[in-house]
Amino acid sequence: MNTAFVFPGQGAQYVGMGMEIADRYPQAKTLYDRASNILGFDLLQMCRDSSPELLQQTENAQPAIFVTNLACLMAAQTQFPEPTFLAGFSLGEYSALVASGVIEFEDAVFLVQQRAIFMQEASVNRDTKMVAIIGLYPEIVEAICQQVKAIGICQPTNYNAPNQTVIGGEAKAVEQAIALLQQAGATKVVQLAVSGAFHTPLMQSAAKRLAGILATINICEPRIPVISNVTAQPITTSEHIRSLLIHQITLPVRWVTSIQHLVNHGVDTFIEFGPGKTISGLVKQNFNQAKTLNVENSTSINESLAAFQASVRV
Repeated sequence: MNTAFVFPGQGAQYVGMGMEIADRYPQAKTLYDRASNILGFDLLQMCRDSSPELLQQTENAQPAIFVTNLACLMAAQTQFPEPTFLAGFSLGEYSALVASGVIEFEDAVFLVQQRAIFMQEASVNRDTKMVAIIGLYPEIVEAICQQVKAIGICQPTNYNAPNQTVIGGEAKAVEQAIALLQQAGATKVVQLAVSGAFHTPLMQSAAKRLAGILATINICEPRIPVISNVTAQPITTSEHIRSLLIHQITLPVRWVTSIQHLVNHGVDTFIEFGPGKTISGLVKQNFNQAKTLNVENSTSINESLAAFQASVRV
């Protein structure tokens, strides 16, 4: 059995996430405390007491999800064998990099906070949209995005599953693309509750500013292979990692080909660490024979561990 540990990104957040893990597992609570010292505010209190609207804001959501992912991992990782691969969706890639020993936790907290601020500020005074297009192959989505480029920026941002692609960009162009995609047979269009057109060229200023921060961060070779969102291949050298994290902000998340790579290399079990089961759902859409488990509280730890041990015995 080959296992991949996977981590969700922005959008997975909910008020109260991480609270039970922090209460029950001192090592998880310590992570929130360490992060709060870097962030300058009580992160656990934000997870507990903020409104959904406040937690949804990019500069709050990204540090909160990043730390919650790793708190869930910290609570459970010794009970599971070491994975063959690590992967994270967008922001979740930072959790994977810390889990692989590529970036120190405190450095990553600072990096994620700055990334979130830069992405938030790149979105100010821009009329943008991100929508999930369901029921069409990505080639059709790509072609229609090309058709509206004279109106404005509009491109695939997340290749989630063979029949689910997120597009984003300037609102007028995205709206025109939606009309054409519905004519082409899209079965559903879901607007995402995000504050900017992430993974598009509209994030170029954020990428440039992040590059300056990344230049100051110590980056090590991965202890466990991490699949890059940009290339859907294992990240290798430290300089390669630096470059890919910069490009990740403006280029699409290639989740479909990331899962294909993992499956082609024998991964059959995916354990999601962090709030919710979004990534587990996407894994199933890409490879319905996969065993998917999740860890977000003590109940899911026990259930996932029991299911994992049962599958090993089989």
